[in-house]
Amino acid sequence: MDKIDKLILSTLQEDAKISNIMISEKVGLSPSACHRRLEQLKKSKIINNFSANLNLEKIGYSVLVMVNISLNGQSANMLHEFESEVKKIPQVLSCFLLSGNSDYLLRVAAQNIKDYEQIHSNFLSILPHVLRIESIFILREIVNRGLNIQKL
Repeated sequence: MDKIDKLILSTLQEDAKISNIMISEKVGLSPSACHRRLEQLKKSKIINNFSANLNLEKIGYSVLVMVNISLNGQSANMLHEFESEVKKIPQVLSCFLLSGNSDYLLRVAAQNIKDYEQIHSNFLSILPHVLRIESIFILREIVNRGLNIQKL
């Protein structure tokens, strides 16, 4: 990956809907050369996908919660069962396997505190092998960005 690839990636992180022609102008390539590079970045899985970054508050989800979950054990079967079930909960935006005091960290969206209580009772607390749940309510988001590839 060279300087031009990094500039293409940076441009896409700013605006994933930008046209190939606009990218080519920004990076100083012909549209066809830019398109070939972009296709290569996709083929090599450097670009996983393109998605919309939604304003959760505008669509009714004003509460974000970071949830630490500890399991009864860490056998491969326990981890697999937990992960299979947590993927089914639509309010879970992300789930990370951790090292440390907790086994998993979830980012959960809720409409309000009452809604989170329902998510906690009806989904999180009945996940397989859950020993402990710690909910941390996010007061305000300060930074939410992708990796600034150009500064690396």
